[in-house]
Amino acid sequence: MTRIEFGCLPTVIGSMPHTNPYEACLEVVHYLKDIPAWPQLPKRSFLENMSVQFSQGFPGVVVKEDSIYIDRSQDLDKPLEQLYTAYLDSDIDKYPTSADYAAGLHSFLALTTLSPPVVKGQITGPITWGLAVTDASRKAIIYDDVLGDAVAKLLRLKAAWQEKALSQLSTNTIIFVDEPYMMTFGSAFFSLSKEKVISLLEEVFGGISGLKGVHCCGNTDWSVLLDTSADILSFDAYNFAQSLSLYPTGIRKFLDRKGTIAWGIVPNNEESLAKESVASLKDRLEEAMAPFTRKGIRFKQLIRQGLLTPSCGLAPLATKESSAQALELLAELSARIRKRYM
Repeated sequence: MTRIEFGCLPTVIGSMPHTNPYEACLEVVHYLKDIPAWPQLPKRSFLENMSVQFSQGFPGVVVKEDSIYIDRSQDLDKPLEQLYTAYLDSDIDKYPTSADYAAGLHSFLALTTLSPPVVKGQITGPITWGLAVTDASRKAIIYDDVLGDAVAKLLRLKAAWQEKALSQLSTNTIIFVDEPYMMTFGSAFFSLSKEKVISLLEEVFGGISGLKGVHCCGNTDWSVLLDTSADILSFDAYNFAQSLSLYPTGIRKFLDRKGTIAWGIVPNNEESLAKESVASLKDRLEEAMAPFTRKGIRFKQLIRQGLLTPSCGLAPLATKESSAQALELLAELSARIRKRYM
């Protein structure tokens, strides 16, 4: 897929507060006509929790009530062999994501009249998945050499399957790899090296033939993610506007290779959302971009190579009305920015 200058078109991170997948899809496509994304619905089912949603087929995985863990008492050799065989054969159809785990995705794919210029999907990243899921001793499986490697390979197959499914709706696809646990990189709770993080992410990216993005909704060492092959960097520009601007050299190189920054500028909590308007968010976005321009990055380049999103998923919002408000602000802000600067 060729690179696209999005010009601050709007899209979403993924999650929505709805429980009805069809209603969630209709809301997304109403406000986001250029880059709609399928809705994740964690309030509908625990199976749509981001630590569970892409777990189907992982060796030894147990999802029980409101928990997920790896049962090492099972014989893991056969399912590991099956996973690695599918990986080596690029047999992505062996590891789909079913409607029980992603009702919004399957409802989205069923919208037969939908043919947007670009379509977006998302998947939990290997760092977040591998740190969130543990065995019975509470050890994160990412620290197991065999299972940690298997996480990235499964997610690679899942990402490829999802991209193939979404390509029925548009030939231009984006898959975000969501890595909220990258906020803990460098802390006492995170003992993976930079090289290991990059290796695991690149394994998943290798299954994505269209545009690939990485999303982190808090402070992190962005130099790590800038050293990957990601085409899109997605960050919370509402709450952590300064975090990305601390890496001007890396950002300049990223933009020079036609990378895109997704500015998470619309808040995803009720209190903040209630006090914002299109005008206030425009001011906030321009303020977030100012540190980059002071470091020699052209404002027009940031606009041309930008996307606008909510700060993170919208599932934390209490009501469907609030999510509609957030999407309306997002769409109107994009229209205003594009009219003013494009």
